[in-house]
Amino acid sequence: MSANLVNTTLVERYLACWNETDADTRRALIEQTWSAAAEYRDPMAQVHGVEEIDATIAAVQGQFPGLVFTPVGEVDAHHQQARFQWGLGPDGAEPLIVGFDVAVLDEDGRITTVLGFLDKVPG
Repeated sequence: MSANLVNTTLVERYLACWNETDADTRRALIEQTWSAAAEYRDPMAQVHGVEEIDATIAAVQGQFPGLVFTPVGEVDAHHQQARFQWGLGPDGAEPLIVGFDVAVLDEDGRITTVLGFLDKVPG
């Protein structure tokens, strides 16, 4: 399996974490996808560890109820890092928000760091 396919699958799991509204299922997805000491940073948050990542995801879901994260374009990956764009909006519709993340992976293929950027935010 190619490294890019592996990272595409990882990005799908990453976005599934952000979309999962059942707390127990979301926590299990996070623990499968992220390393225990992972960090997440974007213009709105800087958190460390799966508990804080889970709480951040829950807060985003509360702020944007009913919206879903979807991939935008292809995953660009090399070595143990991947960059990708995502959209947040109504299911099946044009995203209201578009962002760009860089994920760094550990040797087991789990996320250790995500650096997030917001490319399109409504005014």
